[in-house]
Amino acid sequence: MQPERPITPSTLSVKDLSWQVQWDKEACTLCGKCTAVCPVHAIELGVFRKRLLEPPVGFQEPPATVYRSYYGIRQRTDPAYACVGCAMCNLVCPNNAIAPARADEADKLRFQLDRGGQPRRRGGRRNVPGVLLDRIKFVRISMLTDPALDAGRHEFELRTLLGRVLPPEENLRHLRANGWVPPVREIYPLIIGGMSFGALSPNMWEGLQMGVAYLNEELGMPVRMCTGEGGCPPRLLRSRFLKYVILQIASGYFGWDEILHALPEMKEDPCAIEIKYGQGAKPGDGGLLMWYKVNRLIAAIRGVPPGVNLPSPPTHQTKYSIEESVAKMIQSMSMAWGFRVPVYPKISGTSTALAVLNNLTRNPYAAGLAIDGEDGGTGAAYNVSMNHMGHPIASNIRDGYLNLVKLGMQNQLPLFAGGGIGKSGNLAANAAALIMLGASGVQTGKYIMQAAAGCLGSETDRCNICNIGLCPKGITAQDPRLYRRLNVDDVAQRVVDVFLSFDTELKKIVAPLGRSTSLPIGMSDALGVDDYHTAERLSIKYVV
Repeated sequence: MQPERPITPSTLSVKDLSWQVQWDKEACTLCGKCTAVCPVHAIELGVFRKRLLEPPVGFQEPPATVYRSYYGIRQRTDPAYACVGCAMCNLVCPNNAIAPARADEADKLRFQLDRGGQPRRRGGRRNVPGVLLDRIKFVRISMLTDPALDAGRHEFELRTLLGRVLPPEENLRHLRANGWVPPVREIYPLIIGGMSFGALSPNMWEGLQMGVAYLNEELGMPVRMCTGEGGCPPRLLRSRFLKYVILQIASGYFGWDEILHALPEMKEDPCAIEIKYGQGAKPGDGGLLMWYKVNRLIAAIRGVPPGVNLPSPPTHQTKYSIEESVAKMIQSMSMAWGFRVPVYPKISGTSTALAVLNNLTRNPYAAGLAIDGEDGGTGAAYNVSMNHMGHPIASNIRDGYLNLVKLGMQNQLPLFAGGGIGKSGNLAANAAALIMLGASGVQTGKYIMQAAAGCLGSETDRCNICNIGLCPKGITAQDPRLYRRLNVDDVAQRVVDVFLSFDTELKKIVAPLGRSTSLPIGMSDALGVDDYHTAERLSIKYVV
């Protein structure tokens, strides 16, 4: 017999959990694959005792009571081992005998997660349904083109510029004064956003790099990938593939000792340097790589002891303000590479974004501005940050672009948008909408993880355990038993597939607009939305 379980204030029943494991006794063969693969150990092998009534041989005696024991699968109800609904048990079950099901009522688990006085940290996106970008329509169609044929008939130049594009007279003045003009890179308008080596598993990171290299060298698509905060493997720093990488430096400066030591041996300059001040998922907070994921390799690259939490400060501790940062950080990073590499800051979406942008317009060394909206990020953020803090990316980008228009600098300083792009699967449509609102390019991370590696996280809080290193697909895990589930070549192939499909869809959008030689940056007269107040806020058409 199983001992009786004590009932405490935090004791829950299966009915109280957000995900309930449905197990079919008849189909199960007790192979043990489901319990072995569960990342949070939500299920275990159990012994069950069942009462049976055996009818007597004759009719004179009462039925006999017989107790039989059998083995089966039991779901644990301890909040620390609550099922996350990843369905890995179903993926490995040979008989389809087990699967998680969403609870049919509001779960009580949310009240039990703040244990030990610590608020809940979640490694997935916010749980806000609906995306404004999905409601924007492209309403201007050129009558001189054939929309059905143009995307496949014309030669397209879907490229954007990363770097400060000064007027010819200013370039000439800088060239005469100090022999220098701002560096500019021609890149693809879709950038793989910052996901660090450490946040992602080695197999996932290598797969992304292989896919990016193939897109550049075999298909001629100048796709770029940002490293995120955490440095990168030393062999990448000393390879020719570094030119396809945007190196990010953030307030923790993790991995930058390795980067600076590799400077004399770099065969190529990086594409750009991104100075991170904020993330869309957790505006005002620094990053956090939890100790579960800081193994010896990650610790060596980041220059820290293994097995410790790695929080980044909310701000760069050596800088007092964004003005000082523009004056010092951007210039010092430019000097490190001999003013050959574009340097730009990345901030979280906020009502103060215009103040940052106005400061950048006065500095010729600033190569652009990246803004990460409230729906961005998959890192370890507090629930309250992900669900209740931040600024929508559409209005931030629109305000920034219109501000540049007033200054006559809309063609000089590029804006890059991130946060919730492709959140509902409409990657090309969301990117095109932001480009027409004023962005020169877009950054996406979560979509790449879902498309290239099959991330199981969702807006209904399914899985979303990226932060604790137990990713069932091995995307964000540092445990070899988990990340070996991920095939590097398959990830690279899927990255290529994603960009090829994005390229086709983006052409299908811009071709009917009559644009095939350049991106429709700021072409807001082609946009419409079915909400009057949204249309007024974004200065686009109101359509019903």
